[in-house]
Amino acid sequence: MKRRGSGAKPSRTSDKVSVVYPTAHWARLDSLRDRAVHVINALTAWSQTALTHGSVARGDVDDKSDVDVLIPSNVNTQIVEAALENAGFTIFSREIAQATPSHSPKAHIQLDAEQTTSVTIPLTPFRSLELEFYAFGGKVTLPELKGKIRNPGCTKRLVLIEPTPEGHFESPVVGRESEVARLLGVSVAIVTERVRVLTRRDTVGRTGMYLRIPVRDGQSFEEVLQTRVDSDPALRRTLRTRS
Repeated sequence: MKRRGSGAKPSRTSDKVSVVYPTAHWARLDSLRDRAVHVINALTAWSQTALTHGSVARGDVDDKSDVDVLIPSNVNTQIVEAALENAGFTIFSREIAQATPSHSPKAHIQLDAEQTTSVTIPLTPFRSLELEFYAFGGKVTLPELKGKIRNPGCTKRLVLIEPTPEGHFESPVVGRESEVARLLGVSVAIVTERVRVLTRRDTVGRTGMYLRIPVRDGQSFEEVLQTRVDSDPALRRTLRTRS
């Protein structure tokens, strides 16, 4: 079994695959987690609570892994941008994205030209399933990052990653939805939803985002969102139900 990028060495144990990370993998993981700590420290200094999620939280990083930082509650985005710039970060691009008309629109702030480090802020309160999405994929807080703690989560290939001292175990999600939900501390509903969405993606391909709006210099996310609300009844309904 060949793994992409990381060079980790797998071996099969019953229905699980045990993956052992080589030295280079640990070095890559430490580098990405250090970057996440730097971003979250900048936000924490301005009283913003944040976490990171995905492969950086689980540990199964590769050469295409990004640092994705999330502020889980809707806060003033201008304060977030000020906190980042005060810490020395350069904001390269900004965008509002909405997956479907029923999802919360989110502010995306890219902190490098290659778009490998980003901060996401919901522009309306998340629904419970939207919050659970991040736990499904694996998430870690600042204390956990500093303590080198990795948490379990699932990949877009619907593989459950369970960290071990040497690397991780990986096993399938499909057919084990209730078990995976218990292990991750999430509802069966979010596991079922992700299985449905990601299985459909494998069949029909990506369907794209419902909404993607660039935010130019001199504009705030909130101003751009309000302009769109004035002309988008579906978005207006979503914001009305979240208020």
